[in-house]
Amino acid sequence: MPHHNLEEALPGTTATLRNEPVQARSTARLSRLLDAAAEVIDEIGFERLTTAMVAERAGASIGTVYRYFPDRIAVLQSLSMRTATDFAERVSSALQDEKLVTWLDAVDASIDLVVEAFVSTPGFRSLRFGDVIDVRPAESDRTNNSIIASAIADVLSARFDLKKDDDLEFRLEVAVGLVDGLLARAFAIEHSGDKRFIAEARSVARGYLVGYYGEPSA
Repeated sequence: MPHHNLEEALPGTTATLRNEPVQARSTARLSRLLDAAAEVIDEIGFERLTTAMVAERAGASIGTVYRYFPDRIAVLQSLSMRTATDFAERVSSALQDEKLVTWLDAVDASIDLVVEAFVSTPGFRSLRFGDVIDVRPAESDRTNNSIIASAIADVLSARFDLKKDDDLEFRLEVAVGLVDGLLARAFAIEHSGDKRFIAEARSVARGYLVGYYGEPSA
């Protein structure tokens, strides 16, 4: 799903675009550049990505890349923003499923979606939600993981017996970070993921949250 304004699509994170796409043609061009970046990252990791690689993979001129992005970091930030936005939308929708009886079911479903992203989203195994990009000073006091945590908190508080407050968002961000780190290890070598690390990521997140909120009643 293309985002006509990336900063509006995911408040709290920024990406420095030279020109915001306002026409469908420009939006499609920007989307293709980000798709190309994701494809290259999937092959070589985000650390080695260059704007020239993006241009070549997209079949565009280097001038077209620089029309939208001042440098490779802006490409990475914009791709991260798109990924996080798409995931936040996906998890918000998926957690409405009536088959999810408790908030812990919803947490499990969220982890399933992250695993699915590692398997099927180009570039995700390397870049994930983008917090691995080390840019100082930070452009925002919010991490992309915190954006994901907030989206999950919205659903847990609306559907289940958890009150949305700073503590819930904080603890969910911790859980997202724990899952992110363990799943990164799970997919570091095996494309389908090491099942032991995937199971441990689920166990650690569940145990951490249950330690604060107790076992939910069905």
